[in-house]
Amino acid sequence: MKKISIIALAALVLAGCGQKKDSQSQAQQAAMAAQPKAQTVKVQPAAKQEVKQDGTYSATVQAFAVNNIAPQSGGRIQKINVEVGDYVGKGQILAEMDRVQLDQAKLRLSNAETELGRLKQLYEQGGLAQSDYEAAELNFKVSKSTYDNLVENTILRSPITGVVTARYYDRGDMYGMASPIFTVQQITPVKILVGISEGDYTKVSKGDKVTLSVDALPGKTFSGTIKRIYPTIDPMTHTVNVEVQVPNTDRQLRPGMYAKVNVTFGHNRSIVVPDAAVVRLQGSGQRNVFVVENGIAVQKEVSLGRHFDGQYEILSGLEEGEQVVVKGGSALRNGAQVEVIE
Repeated sequence: MKKISIIALAALVLAGCGQKKDSQSQAQQAAMAAQPKAQTVKVQPAAKQEVKQDGTYSATVQAFAVNNIAPQSGGRIQKINVEVGDYVGKGQILAEMDRVQLDQAKLRLSNAETELGRLKQLYEQGGLAQSDYEAAELNFKVSKSTYDNLVENTILRSPITGVVTARYYDRGDMYGMASPIFTVQQITPVKILVGISEGDYTKVSKGDKVTLSVDALPGKTFSGTIKRIYPTIDPMTHTVNVEVQVPNTDRQLRPGMYAKVNVTFGHNRSIVVPDAAVVRLQGSGQRNVFVVENGIAVQKEVSLGRHFDGQYEILSGLEEGEQVVVKGGSALRNGAQVEVIE
């Protein structure tokens, strides 16, 4: 009887030990399951390269020069020689006004010239006082000035080589000085005023080359030169106007066209990372990248520069040679364990 009791007691002890081992095994498995699993990421070293520093600006094509053609005073329009769209040369006659005043001035000039010649002979022979001769000379000069002015304002010529873009009167109309008779615009070359941000103001110089395109001529690129940099900065927009001239010898560019102007400021040697490496924090303008240090993801705030070809220029916050997470970073948290894959 005593032997049976000892056997039963031994069985109970063995059963208890087995349950304890099972409990310890389960606890170890639970602890292992509770440990965070390392996230797999792909990295590449942060490396520097030459980054083109440029900016694209929206602007409007303008005529190089715009002239409103009109006489100095009112009068009847006798002739109209050109129409809208005509290309005209410098000095070409565009219109003629009533010639009555011009013809009268011509007669007075001829008479003053004849009188001056006669009095000059008398003065040289001592038969005329100096004051009388000088009065005749002054009368001739006034008559010539009046005649020249009437010629300019009766026979209207183009002061530039360009195209007639507007005509406001017809032949026979009475010009009333309310608006010009013609508008002539010089479109070879054309100019474009580009508003450069004050941060890039010191990076441009006269003579710098730029490229531009216009929506009206898709696929075509034009070259221009910075000819003038305005001396003041707009306090509202914090930009400075830069005048770009484009030869436009084929006259494809027209005033009023919408243009996109690309200005190059030089090159910087900067760290460059792929788009996928930059993590944007929701609700803020903060930009971060993750780097791997001893199997741990470390979050770093960075300052971005240019964006080009699916890459970002890093201005600050990252050192050359650091292992940057380029894949798998969107779900990372600072301090997370990571496993680097090839």
